[in-house]
Amino acid sequence: MIGFATKSRQVRRAASSARSDRALVAAIRRLEAELAKSSQQELRDRADDLRARRFLRNPDWLSAEVLAEACGLVCVAARQTLGHGLYDVQLLPGLAMARGSVAEMATGEGKTFTAAIPAFIHSLAGRGVHVNTSNEYLSQRDCEQLQPLFEFLDTSCADISSQQDPADKAAAYRCDITYGAGAEFGFDYLRDQLTLRQKPETRLSEDLLGLLRGREKLLHSTLQRGLAVAIVDEIDNVLIDDAGSPLLLSGQPDGLATDAEAHLAALNLANELLEGNDFHVDSGMGSINLTDAGKTRVWEATDSAPLKCLLRPWNLYVEQAIRARTLFRRDVQYVVRDEEVVIVDQSTGRLFEDRTWRDGLHQAIEARENVPITGEKQGLARITKQRFFRLYPILCGMTGTATGSEHEFSEFYRLTVSSIPLRKPSQRKIPPERVFISADAKWSVIAWQIKQLHDAGQPVLAGTRSIAKSEALAERLDELSVPYEILNGKQDADEAEIISRAGEVGAVTISTNIAGRGTDIHLAPERLERGGLCVLATEHHDANRIDRQLIGRAARQGEPGSAAFFLSADDDLLTHHGEWLSRTIVKSKTNKGEVSADMSSSVRKVQLQAERAQFLQRRALFLDDARRDVVMSRISGEAS
Repeated sequence: MIGFATKSRQVRRAASSARSDRALVAAIRRLEAELAKSSQQELRDRADDLRARRFLRNPDWLSAEVLAEACGLVCVAARQTLGHGLYDVQLLPGLAMARGSVAEMATGEGKTFTAAIPAFIHSLAGRGVHVNTSNEYLSQRDCEQLQPLFEFLDTSCADISSQQDPADKAAAYRCDITYGAGAEFGFDYLRDQLTLRQKPETRLSEDLLGLLRGREKLLHSTLQRGLAVAIVDEIDNVLIDDAGSPLLLSGQPDGLATDAEAHLAALNLANELLEGNDFHVDSGMGSINLTDAGKTRVWEATDSAPLKCLLRPWNLYVEQAIRARTLFRRDVQYVVRDEEVVIVDQSTGRLFEDRTWRDGLHQAIEARENVPITGEKQGLARITKQRFFRLYPILCGMTGTATGSEHEFSEFYRLTVSSIPLRKPSQRKIPPERVFISADAKWSVIAWQIKQLHDAGQPVLAGTRSIAKSEALAERLDELSVPYEILNGKQDADEAEIISRAGEVGAVTISTNIAGRGTDIHLAPERLERGGLCVLATEHHDANRIDRQLIGRAARQGEPGSAAFFLSADDDLLTHHGEWLSRTIVKSKTNKGEVSADMSSSVRKVQLQAERAQFLQRRALFLDDARRDVVMSRISGEAS
């Protein structure tokens, strides 16, 4: 009853907020009409007046009056500089983010321009706003698109990149609004922490004098001027899917690994050990557990192990070799390019050029792939994305798939979720899911369906879970003489350009996880007449949200479009989390390998199980951070 009552109060508050926001949008429209008659200087003067109110800490900061005037200024500036205004369904999420919430708005509804509202509003405080995008291409694109709008209101903005000169990057951080990829903000924070640790202690009077002088000395020694406001695009991908990913600053290793011989010896032993007899694999948790028999064999092999070069206990080398052999697959978790092992981002399919696995795992995989075994990078500073983004006093963002994650946003980040209505009713058509007893039967049907759609001139976007599967589908299309574009992290071509071409007549695009691509697929009238974009989800993901992100590409902004799901008994979701469903499918009656039974509710049960397991991992990370904070605060208190 308590939980029900709490949820009821949340629903009532959400309904009340929605009514007040609709009234506020009406007020913004009236003010927009009034401001449209003003000159640019008059508009800048009104923006300066808002800044003055914030500087004096007036109680009307973020009041309805301030929000209405700030949004009105943004709307007028958009018309003057971009040639178009903002829709109501862009003002609503803008207001939600300005208040520090997650705005759920569908793909194609204009998130880039929506972000201008909270960015401008929070820039008025003068502490700097960080707008986090999925990658550097999008940060540069979004900054360039919105720079005329911001400058019209006398608000500075710039973007940062990993290749930027430190002086230029520091200058970008001193702007009112700074665009960049989320990881780069985190890395720069770590760099600044290392810089501050190396600074000599200063007296309190010197620190106070520095503050009165605008912290100029600190600004010249660090890149950032502190963490104040973060606006995160694809916020569920960043704060949930990628929450546990560490941001790690490392020293460069010196050449080849000194313990390469140990990794090769561990690989040879791991190849002799038998699963079930010598070790057990927990694929859901990604862990290896040696049995008593396995521990005995590892101990017996110690005499022949190269003990002099070991950097850690011998059994850990063997366990990492087993993990590399059983849990990591080439063209799934990593690729091999130019005799180097490169990690694949499991959320987006992109390659992490400068990232390596820790604790000898990367070297174990290099040994398995028979490429040069590199030295381990020495960690200089490290923080998880979950912990980093919780450092921002004001955090907000937007995504098309926040529903279902309200509890996690609330518990870990103190964020509420605001669902924004569609500008136009959705016309997306989703037929019943097709189920197969084997991947071979499934891929044959998918390839043939793509050929039929291509021949009819309807554009197709096929989403796969891994690079290996995207290339397997490409081979099937080659056999059917179907032309295609492939986007799976191994291509050098601009991913945004490939995605943007996915809406052309008869276009076929194969892509790994589409989350965070950030580029619209535009359809000309002749494509709409052919049924719009058809999205084929060739396999379910562990999280239902990622499935929804993919099919959200179809039928955007009221356009026609369709999406279809496919499932086979040996899909990763079932083999890792739902073996019972896999067995059920195999035992079912089939017609040429296809099962006629409806498995959708069973698939959702498996996804809920997978989502629960991943949530518990993120919750454990959150609790570890909380305990660490308590310990550090006690140590600091005792030291003072």
